[in-house]
Amino acid sequence: MAEPMLALRNIHKHFGELEVLKGIDLEVSRGEVVCVIGPSGSGKSTLLRCINLLEPPNQGTILLEGNEITGTAGDVNFVRRRVGIVFQQFNLFSHKTALENVSLAQEKVLERTSGQAKVKSEELLQRVGLADKLHEYPDRLSGGQQQRVAIARALAMDPHVMLFDEVTSALDPELIKEVLDVMRELAREGMTMIVVTHEMGFARDVCNRVVFMDDGMIVEEGKPADVLENPREERTKGFLGLLLEH
Repeated sequence: MAEPMLALRNIHKHFGELEVLKGIDLEVSRGEVVCVIGPSGSGKSTLLRCINLLEPPNQGTILLEGNEITGTAGDVNFVRRRVGIVFQQFNLFSHKTALENVSLAQEKVLERTSGQAKVKSEELLQRVGLADKLHEYPDRLSGGQQQRVAIARALAMDPHVMLFDEVTSALDPELIKEVLDVMRELAREGMTMIVVTHEMGFARDVCNRVVFMDDGMIVEEGKPADVLENPREERTKGFLGLLLEH
């Protein structure tokens, strides 16, 4: 059996007295797309932040490509190079163009020359449909375009895993599709992805597996059709029922 790209074992995370993750076990295979769904406050975003060590777990073990990245074994630079993350907020540098935003980390972290970074950035911005926006500043771009720059910036590090944290929730409805289309293309190309989302159509069509979280725990997981259309657990049924009402 092939070694998983990512393996989480008994992951706990607390902030003071508040226990946010209560023993998460999860494996993600190479090239698999896993969608994580659940109510606000269930620990979904914290889970992603633990995976790339923005919030190191208080307990448990994370293996990335067979290498332990938690505890004293953790090498943050190893993780940052292999795990890209895109947030709900775009976090672009307002004083830098789209091209400069995508180039910066390549030069600082990967030590590419400005010429190498520029070529890579142009290629990625073209890939996300922004070839005509290379020299625009963020305030001249729509929310969907800014989010696509943020995706290109994460891809510029040549990650082996991509994490997406509610990346469409701050966007107007007409801009959501253009971001999801980029993510669909990444999935088709075989990128390993963990996607926290409320976009059930995306989860149904693109994901290999859906994980439902509530109260810091994984309540249910399985194939999208099984979890979304025929959930076993009452908490999953309740959450999906609320979504369908809106």
